[in-house]
Amino acid sequence: MAEDQPYRFDPVDHEFMRVRGRLSPGARLQAMLAVRAWVGSAMRSRLRLRYPDLSPEEINLKVLEELEHTCAARTCRCPPAQEQN
Repeated sequence: MAEDQPYRFDPVDHEFMRVRGRLSPGARLQAMLAVRAWVGSAMRSRLRLRYPDLSPEEINLKVLEELEHTCAARTCRCPPAQEQN
């Protein structure tokens, strides 16, 4: 995405939204936590392949570094907040 273009949302998956809408709030939270665990596991596996000599603690630090970098990159893409007078 070019720097001068505004951020655009991904298209809405209407079927996913219908299925999700039928879940209770607790079931939605469980699903979100399951996806979060899966993503964390996938990140650790990828990093373990890339850095086979690192300890599990060092892999966890690499995961945190990647998350921090991702959050910083996403923050930078947002337009600056307009001050209200």
